[in-house]
Amino acid sequence: MELLVRYLERSNSISTALTQDVIKEDNLRDDLRYYFMSPCEKYRARRHLPWKLAVQILKIVMITTQLILFGLSNQLVVAYKEENMMVLKNLFLKDYSGVDEDDYSVAVYTQQSVYDSLFYVMDQYSQLGRLSVGSLSYGEDGDGNLLPLIVCKEYYRRGSEDPSGEAHDIDAQLETDCMSHDPKTASQWKTQNSSYFDLDFYRLVDIKVTFHLKGINLQTVRYRELPDCYSFYITIIFDNQCHSGKVKLFLDIDVQSSACQNWKISGTAEKNTHYLLLFDGFVIIVCLTSAVLCTRSIVLAVRLLQRFSRFFRENYNRKVCEDDQNEFLNGWYVLVIVSDLLAIIGSILKVEIQAKSLTSYDVCSIFLGTSTLMVWVGVIRYLGYFQKYNVLILTMKAAFPKVLRFCCCAGMIYLGYTFCGWIVLGPYHEKFEGLSRVAECLFSLLNGDDMFTTFAQLKDKNTLVWLFSRAYLYSFISLFIYMVLSLFIALITDAYETIKRFQKDGFPPTDLQKFLREQKDFPVAEEASQTDMRIRSSLLCCCPKVFVFVSLCSQE
Repeated sequence: MELLVRYLERSNSISTALTQDVIKEDNLRDDLRYYFMSPCEKYRARRHLPWKLAVQILKIVMITTQLILFGLSNQLVVAYKEENMMVLKNLFLKDYSGVDEDDYSVAVYTQQSVYDSLFYVMDQYSQLGRLSVGSLSYGEDGDGNLLPLIVCKEYYRRGSEDPSGEAHDIDAQLETDCMSHDPKTASQWKTQNSSYFDLDFYRLVDIKVTFHLKGINLQTVRYRELPDCYSFYITIIFDNQCHSGKVKLFLDIDVQSSACQNWKISGTAEKNTHYLLLFDGFVIIVCLTSAVLCTRSIVLAVRLLQRFSRFFRENYNRKVCEDDQNEFLNGWYVLVIVSDLLAIIGSILKVEIQAKSLTSYDVCSIFLGTSTLMVWVGVIRYLGYFQKYNVLILTMKAAFPKVLRFCCCAGMIYLGYTFCGWIVLGPYHEKFEGLSRVAECLFSLLNGDDMFTTFAQLKDKNTLVWLFSRAYLYSFISLFIYMVLSLFIALITDAYETIKRFQKDGFPPTDLQKFLREQKDFPVAEEASQTDMRIRSSLLCCCPKVFVFVSLCSQE
């Protein structure tokens, strides 16, 4: 009797342990199924509201609105700077035609033209108040004194030449001699400093004229925004470095904006600015919420992966394959978190710009633009829950490794053509003057753009270079358009056909999918060869995670 009691107790304990294992397995399977459900299916299954989806939709609307508002404001700033650049060139460059010549604005060819252009700058500067129709004025220092115009000439320390006898005596050491002029003493510039303007052109390297002007952008007031005050640091360069008889004139401008002091504007500009600041603050809060929710999802996914790995190791004595591990590491969450961080940084910069504490419009636009790009790309994640809309994601995922390897090989050929075109055709063709311009020109040719112009613009003064250019261009176009580009498209087409076939015939099941289907036929890990694992990895890297699990849930 005692033995019977012990036997029954032992049987009950074994059955209890088996029951607990079954419950543990069922709970794990339910958690996995729930994790891979779409937001709508999660709501139907456990009545959990899709907070992340709601936050993402709200964030898309708010970030896009914020970007549009900032873009309109940034356009006003850029337009103001560009128009002032054109105004300054017309005011201070003699005989400026309104269009720059290559990389310089004006060129002069005689000594008298150099003197006339130099004195023209100084005279125009002294009459700025009577000439300009804009809000330009002279720059001032901290004490309210007008900042002077500074003229600096750079020349070789010693030099003499005799062109008839081809005798040259040059000391390559450079010296700089500067002098300043106050706008109020304009009439005395030429008389008091006549010796300074007696230029030795055979020693002259360049002349730099620098001065400081102020301006205010009043067009923002019409849009109920506070105006910006600008400081223009202008440098006019007379470049004679080549000593070829052609002196190039450049006008460079460095623009800095700041908050206007002692301004008074009637209307709702200040009130409107406060509304924008509140809106930007709400955007920051929404992005922080989104980042926290996505980080929480990543943490839960890692914990779920640890549970699944421990269960497989304890019950099947095998390790979860890399493909199944990647199913838990959702790259979309990482994309959302990065976009949230960029949006937060951009919003903070925008708040500082609205408060006139910063003027980094370009940096802010980069952060806001990149974050908006990532936010809209992240919308594809929710389209991926539908099989017909999931083809783009799966094709990109399947083709990316092959395309990347292909681009590395083709890039070597592309770089070879880039360097060759720059060194041979650079002196004769404007599209090949720099490495970046060569790369851009070849990319245009690769896409069939501007072909005839590229052929026609080459100067035919050198017959050898002209013949080489024909062989160079014809070989590049034939190789990259007819072969490289066709193979590139074929790789993507092949991946697309593979995905379509898998969607029609079914994707090869992984261990994770078999577990969710309650299948027990897991192969022994030691029996799988490395070749099989590589083939399986290449086939399963493009398996649609959501589509498979949605179909599984629909079968339940």
